[in-house]
Amino acid sequence: MTTIASKDTTAPKLPTEKVIKKPAPVKGIKILVARSSSPTSRARKPQGTSYSAKKSASVPAANRWKPSYKRSMGVDAYVVQVNEATPDQMVEIEREGVAGTFIADLSKRMDLPSSRMFAMLRIPPATAARKSASGALVDGRAGLAAVGMIKLLGIAQNIVQDSTSDEARNFDTVRWLGQWIERPQPALGGRKPADYLDTPTGQDIVAKLLGAMRSGAYL
Repeated sequence: MTTIASKDTTAPKLPTEKVIKKPAPVKGIKILVARSSSPTSRARKPQGTSYSAKKSASVPAANRWKPSYKRSMGVDAYVVQVNEATPDQMVEIEREGVAGTFIADLSKRMDLPSSRMFAMLRIPPATAARKSASGALVDGRAGLAAVGMIKLLGIAQNIVQDSTSDEARNFDTVRWLGQWIERPQPALGGRKPADYLDTPTGQDIVAKLLGAMRSGAYL
């Protein structure tokens, strides 16, 4: 089993051992081309007979799903919902923003003070207090930073789900990520991942660093 070395020996390790699954065989697809009937074989329309117009196949309406966090659903369920969103749905999430109540609840799940979480996302204290109490959406740069945090959770959860380690069975990925982003990382020159979360480029750097754990890289 591959484990991740860390300076903090007391901190939990993210299970990374994974089973390599063989891809399912791709079944051949037969394309059937219907032959148009010849003029001679085409049935003649009897006089005085009317044919009803062919109804066109109904086109499914565009998916107008928008993000909606409710405390009853829980942080983990919302994280899964966002990470399973299509690109079009993700655009809507990034435009709409993330509920302030979700950010407050996420800080509890990550075992971080809510003030620290809002500071990471560069949300002013007064705005944070108002939106976490009312459930209003946090949009703009802070909203994008919150979405970036959700994506990091998705990466970490995928690593744990692919692991065959016994530790992965009851591993608290959300809490682990809360600890990991607050620990200095050698690959970041001793800086914390939390210091990078307020910009898209910084989020990409942290996402690559976290994704490297899948291969058991030393971080």
